[in-house]
Amino acid sequence: MIRVTVYKRGNEITGFHSEGHAGYADEGSDIYCAAVSVLVINTINSIERFTDDSFTEEVSEDDAAIVFKSNGAVSHDAELLLQSLVSGLTDLSKENATYLTLSFEEVQ
Repeated sequence: MIRVTVYKRGNEITGFHSEGHAGYADEGSDIYCAAVSVLVINTINSIERFTDDSFTEEVSEDDAAIVFKSNGAVSHDAELLLQSLVSGLTDLSKENATYLTLSFEEVQ
């Protein structure tokens, strides 16, 4: 199962932690893993490409984990991209919670 925790400070999204494998199909054929990967990687790439925000990124291939956290204030553009990520993940998790869980954690 893929577990995504979205970090929030009040109403502002400040980052996320994604880890695990969906287990829907064999590696290389798993549409849930592919969908989550595309959403996560596109969000990170878009924030890096289109904003000046500073984020910390940690990747663990062994755990299939990515941690992406703001180093300060989150701009309007980065917030919008993170909200888009949450929207896509919410739709996927509603489709089948067996393969993806989405939770929210309040941070300082």
